[in-house]
Amino acid sequence: MAYFCVSGFSPILMLIFLVGLKNAKSCLGDCNLYEGSWIFDSSYPLYDSDKCPFPIEKTYDCKSNGRPDTQYLKYRWQPTGCDLPRFNGQDFLKRYQGKSILFVGDSLSRDQYFSFLCLLSTSVPNLKTNLTEVGFISTFTIPEYELKVVLDRNVLLVDLVDTAEGRILDLDSVKQDAGNWTGFDLMIFNTFHWWFDRPPHQPWDYFKIGNKLYKDFDRLEAFEIAVGTWGKWVDANVDTSKTKVFFQGFSPDHYDPAAWGQPKANKCVNQTTPILGSKYPGQYPTREMTALKRALSKIKKPVTLLDITGLSLLRKDGHPSIYGYSGAKGVDCTHWCVAGVPDTWNQILYYLLISG
Repeated sequence: MAYFCVSGFSPILMLIFLVGLKNAKSCLGDCNLYEGSWIFDSSYPLYDSDKCPFPIEKTYDCKSNGRPDTQYLKYRWQPTGCDLPRFNGQDFLKRYQGKSILFVGDSLSRDQYFSFLCLLSTSVPNLKTNLTEVGFISTFTIPEYELKVVLDRNVLLVDLVDTAEGRILDLDSVKQDAGNWTGFDLMIFNTFHWWFDRPPHQPWDYFKIGNKLYKDFDRLEAFEIAVGTWGKWVDANVDTSKTKVFFQGFSPDHYDPAAWGQPKANKCVNQTTPILGSKYPGQYPTREMTALKRALSKIKKPVTLLDITGLSLLRKDGHPSIYGYSGAKGVDCTHWCVAGVPDTWNQILYYLLISG
């Protein structure tokens, strides 16, 4: 069983907090947080998305976009060998008072970011917050707690440079954006989906490795090199005695209903319940996960993988589908509704932080 050090609470709040952690075990001990199943829980969701004190991006705001069903909000992730504590926003705000947090990545990072902001901002009544956007940087502040949460919209992590020869994706450098990644107490990075885009959607013309340019390159190998380059930056620049670093694992999509035994379904449209049990009947991205874990294993400093792939694969019901950015014109089975599945990613993040 894990031991938790809690300070700054009244005896009553302490008791409530400890009850919430009862029976929780460390994923590093005899419980794997990422193995389990989704069970119905009438006390969910953890918040009402209408109560978030800022506009959630249209891509993720399924409720405001008219999604009529609510059962997808009522499922809780239950690890097989332990209980996952609820996200305690008040506790988090106390722990991170006066600190700063950074999310870096693509639209799945934004998914987790908006979930995280809602979890925090709805945890205390009448909490004053502020959300601003300048270019690719979003900054959320809670003045009462002197807390800052920043989102850097960088989909590839490594440098993308416009040159006379064309747009060059330099797999060996992160210097273009790394200046935005300093001075934080907690950082969560992500990249994946954009690596597999093809013309005309890919945002580069050439890969650069060393001094050589390649018109094309094995995409998974390029991804692994890029994560390795980012890892070298972590080793050279991050003081992990002061800053905790996480990497968000692959967020799966659900465009192939045959994978879960409904070949006549329209992608993820009208899916209202998770896949039962703990095993996804379709294909697990073994090659991709192996490449990611191999790259992360070469980083000398501690980086924690948020291994969200398996549990998210079971949530065919959690996507916006026709209640996303494009509505019925474009079925979205990539992103996730907020509130929804990303709340569990943040629940796991919270648990790893308080138990570490």
